[in-house]
Amino acid sequence: MATLLLIDSSVSPEGVSASRAVTAAFRRTWEEQHPGGTVIHRDLAAEPLPHLDGVAASAGFSDPATHTPEQQTAFALRTKLAEEIEQADAIVIGAPMYNFTIPSTLKAWLDQTIIMGRTAGAEPSAKGTPAVVVASRGGSYAPGTPREDFEYVQNYLESVLTGGLGFKVDFIVPELTMAPSNPAMAELIPLFEESREKAQQEAATKAKELAERVAA
Repeated sequence: MATLLLIDSSVSPEGVSASRAVTAAFRRTWEEQHPGGTVIHRDLAAEPLPHLDGVAASAGFSDPATHTPEQQTAFALRTKLAEEIEQADAIVIGAPMYNFTIPSTLKAWLDQTIIMGRTAGAEPSAKGTPAVVVASRGGSYAPGTPREDFEYVQNYLESVLTGGLGFKVDFIVPELTMAPSNPAMAELIPLFEESREKAQQEAATKAKELAERVAA
């Protein structure tokens, strides 16, 4: 049966988080298409992964037969994360912009998951897996906007997910999410609402397309 890997990293709960609303919409549509399938959900805010340290990093570049007990434990986690992406038929990642870049919890997931010679390198083990990134942000960093040069979410994730892990990446970008709560952005609320609706529709469309592709 089809398997979806869902990664959420927003510190805000569902019902408040813009990115969670879109990843949840993606999941609903996916499950409608694959009611008997599997969803692996990692909520990196509720259960953050440890940041990569010297023990876990060195374990990735040494013979498992030589691993110390500490390296064995650290590498067991990295192996499990690698297996999750290898098992997935599709991946959806909630990546809200915090201080112009991704949440540190999402960076920790990437650092733990990227294993040279397995998930990364000449032939990544999950190469070609479709990944949809929900890159929500409080303002707008689109081409032509004043803050275009501060966009380090899509630029970074396009490079690491495509160039590192070999995924086929697509983005959904709900923007201006701070408009309803920031009086200075009040006039942008209609644009926020338009962006929110578009993101929900894109999530449902992309989920259905990928689900049908897996079933074909």
